[in-house]
Amino acid sequence: MADENKSSAIRMNAIDKMSTEIKYKAQIIARTNKLESAIMGTGTVGFAVGLIVALVLVLLPVFLMGGF
Repeated sequence: MADENKSSAIRMNAIDKMSTEIKYKAQIIARTNKLESAIMGTGTVGFAVGLIVALVLVLLPVFLMGGF
């Protein structure tokens, strides 16, 4: 009987270790997915803001110097 308890404890330990590793990997995947979703959601807005800032930095000196 002691051998049965010992072997079941070893199996439970292995199962607990595997489930801990699975939970850890699932958390990493979920975090990465959330980060990628946030980046994709703000990409268009960031591009538009960058374009406007670039145009202002290029065209403002031209207008101030009387180029147009």
